[in-house]
Amino acid sequence: MTELKPKPKPDSIDPELWRRLQAEAKSPFRGLRQFVYVSCAISGAVGGLVFFFKLLAGRELETTIPNLAIQVGVVALMVFLLRIDKAKD
Repeated sequence: MTELKPKPKPDSIDPELWRRLQAEAKSPFRGLRQFVYVSCAISGAVGGLVFFFKLLAGRELETTIPNLAIQVGVVALMVFLLRIDKAKD
């Protein structure tokens, strides 16, 4: 199997644009993935706050505790995925 060699940079392209294009080619949709991770983490944090205050109020404990655990898990998962994605720099 033949290995494809990267083409040399054309002289007519701005060097900053060329670096951004190369970064996008190495990890496509990275910005979109990070946006999804952050937005899901924020959503989980808001849900976690709601369930935390329900827990403090002592209302519906049999459903509040598992829901709070799920929200904390979502936030932890999104932070973990975001760190993995940022470590691939």
